[in-house]
Amino acid sequence: MKFKKMIKIVLILILFLSVTSCASAGVTEYEYGFFSGMWHGLILPFSSIGWLFNSDIGIVALNNNGVPYYSGWVVSILITLGFYGSLST
Repeated sequence: MKFKKMIKIVLILILFLSVTSCASAGVTEYEYGFFSGMWHGLILPFSSIGWLFNSDIGIVALNNNGVPYYSGWVVSILITLGFYGSLST
């Protein structure tokens, strides 16, 4: 049982690490919306670790459209916390 759980965690970590590669730096012309906020909330644990080592890495997009972006960001953080909470049981 523990082995299957460990394999599941490792596969999920590999998936997250493979999709969180280099993001463009600085403000772009693109305005980030709800789904971008959801994506940025999902990769928050990894971007937080990167931010500790490099202050150029941001936690949120600078050029966002406000409430929709932050709504998606909060929803995905709650989903992520629920997922990590389910792994501990």
